Amino acid sequence: MATNSKTRKAARYAVPVAVLGVAAATIAIPAFANGGGPDLPKVTAQQLVEKIAASDVEQLSGTAKISTDLGLPTVASGLLGGGGVAGGSADPQDKVAQLANGTHTFRVAADGEDRQKLTFLDGKDEYTLVHNGADVWGYDTRSNEAFHEKDADAAKGGQRKGERLPASPQQIAQDALKAAGPTTDVTVGDTAQVAGRDAYQLVLKPKQSGSTIGSVQIAVDAKTGVPLRVQVLSSQGGKPIVDAGFTKVDFAKPAADTFTFTPPKGAKVTEGAPGKGEGRGGHDKGFKALESLPGLGGLTGGGEHGEPKVLGEGWSTVARIDTGAGQGLKALESDKNAPKEAKQLLNSLGDKVKGGFGEGRILSTRVVNALITDDGKVYVGAVTKDALVKTANADK
Repeated sequence: MATNSKTRKAARYAVPVAVLGVAAATIAIPAFANGGGPDLPKVTAQQLVEKIAASDVEQLSGTAKISTDLGLPTVASGLLGGGGVAGGSADPQDKVAQLANGTHTFRVAADGEDRQKLTFLDGKDEYTLVHNGADVWGYDTRSNEAFHEKDADAAKGGQRKGERLPASPQQIAQDALKAAGPTTDVTVGDTAQVAGRDAYQLVLKPKQSGSTIGSVQIAVDAKTGVPLRVQVLSSQGGKPIVDAGFTKVDFAKPAADTFTFTPPKGAKVTEGAPGKGEGRGGHDKGFKALESLPGLGGLTGGGEHGEPKVLGEGWSTVARIDTGAGQGLKALESDKNAPKEAKQLLNSLGDKVKGGFGEGRILSTRVVNALITDDGKVYVGAVTKDALVKTANADK
């Protein structure tokens, strides 16, 4: 994926793996012996990272499942559409946003960087997202609606060089490895079997205290080096924050017609704006949705008030965003004429807190905590409440 595309994206979705992007780029890797599970030759963490990097698998098909438990407040969970992906609009971004909540199963196929297909199988209805060369199609069986977008740049030579299958354990693992830095311990854990295949497990753990992430565990196919499963575990315990992996996988070349799509008779087709100029234009929802699937997003901010200020490093990084809202929250709270809905949203943001930063409210999930101050600043990071308040207090 092009770097400039990443830096332009806003934090549109509460995608769990995005929080890993706050770490540095250099990997500090000690060796660790593996044990248990399948009997495989011992490898060091460095060798396993190299095995992932050297994997040249670009063709596969199978079934995958992603379960996400962010601990979102009720209001946020409702905005993400509950547990179902299928049904309603065919807009790809609407479907992708809902992956941040609940458990979803999908069929997956890939043939190089120009052809990928995801079919979401939640309930009796299906939603299909197809990338075939310059075309992206989204189709919802329940509403019989389709979304189509054409990318002129891709048609001229494929400027999507080097991209891997969106939402796959492969891409999530690659993003996690890129995020690992000197504040990360990278070791080899027990071996495992995933989708019927023998696998090593690479374990990433923060060296620092205060992170909401306990570890990231990547199951790596012993033969091909392809990541088969990624689990993001909470520092507070409980079930995984994210558990994404193949349940079946085949590395044979998918049939060419797998990526052919024609809207069914009577389907309502919405055309997206063609990509043009820098990137792919401002309304390229199909390609943006592909880029925004778990593992491809980035924790970004800024906007008209500038880029966020980065506080701390590694797993304890906090971003401060100056919204320019002034006394927005405080004024809203005391305004008797403010809309009822606005005050309900304010109350849902979380507990009131005080400190050297002044006053504010904390919005909490299992992964990301955000402190919204009365003077319009937002402090956000994959850190605990206490660590977030401590960072805000120290910010001058």
